[in-house]
Amino acid sequence: MSGEQAAPRDAEQLLEEMPCGLLVTRMDGTIVRVNATFCRWIGMSAEELVGAKKLQELLTVGARIFHQTHWLPMLQMQGSISEVKFDVKAKDGRRLPMILNVMRRTTDAGTFDEVCAFIAEDRNRYEKELLAARKRADSLVVFEKDRALFAEQMVGIVSHDLRNPLSVVLMAAKALSTRGVDLSEEQAQRMLANITRAAERSRRLVDDLLDFTVARLGDGLSVSRELMDVHLVTEKAVEELALAYPGRGLLHRGGGPGQAYADGDRLSQLLGNLVSNAMAYGDPTRDVTVSSLVKEGTARLAVHNFGNAIPADMLTAVFEPMVRGETPGSAQRNVGLGLFIVKAIAAAHEGRVEVTSSVEDGTIFAVSFPALPGA
Repeated sequence: MSGEQAAPRDAEQLLEEMPCGLLVTRMDGTIVRVNATFCRWIGMSAEELVGAKKLQELLTVGARIFHQTHWLPMLQMQGSISEVKFDVKAKDGRRLPMILNVMRRTTDAGTFDEVCAFIAEDRNRYEKELLAARKRADSLVVFEKDRALFAEQMVGIVSHDLRNPLSVVLMAAKALSTRGVDLSEEQAQRMLANITRAAERSRRLVDDLLDFTVARLGDGLSVSRELMDVHLVTEKAVEELALAYPGRGLLHRGGGPGQAYADGDRLSQLLGNLVSNAMAYGDPTRDVTVSSLVKEGTARLAVHNFGNAIPADMLTAVFEPMVRGETPGSAQRNVGLGLFIVKAIAAAHEGRVEVTSSVEDGTIFAVSFPALPGA
């Protein structure tokens, strides 16, 4: 047919092979006509769809709900709907994101809904990427706010809490090095003891700050768990802590087998923070009791003291950083990180920390964690 133009396709063939899906449904959604393009997309033949399926049966559960609650009422009121995004289920189980447009038309044969569908994978991908980018941006905003708060807290800690022990060191060093000042052996030893205690306090503060930084801005504290006896670890920690609190009663009570997988150094640190807290805010005339227990696959460490009860509205806040208790007439203070770090150590052991407090029964901080990791 040289020199002649090819005959255009007839309208029926054109509709069958349009680059969009075309459907005609009854008002109840029953499909009465569908083109080859839509059939190809979902992997079903016209015979499997016409008179056998309703449009809503091809939708996911969420899309069906939207179809019932929004699509049908809007179509009834407006007579047409534009740019509605649905996920359509293919025969092989795939979900195809589609943009649907529909117009309700009444003829002598009845009332029908004419639906035009477009595959929206690129648009769906773009929307997901846009949502992910927005979430990342929101996370960065929260992170920057957290960093700003963290920096403010660090400045407050260093400027206030670290200044006191440094002042003690400087004053004692100045007294020891000043010529013309005649110090007795006892006075010199007392000065050196003050320097040692201040240096130890500064070291503990720096350690707490490092742990706080990791727990707050990192992925949590790291632990190295191995099979150990929690009773022995607790007993050793109590013996060492008793030296730091001469004149105060500090007891250890163990019960049951002590085998558990844990980080012994971290548990000692946890007990040190809890005992320090009990000594600072407990009744100095009453014993502080540390208990260790492994029972039914759970290890439990607890520190109990008598004294003023923690107010009910403070029971959850005590584990937040920079929260300090108040004991009238007490000169003891802490940096406000101890219980936060206790909670972080418990979490690193897949456990939790709880507190109960009353005047009658005293205050108990208890840490529980699986004796076997992942249990």
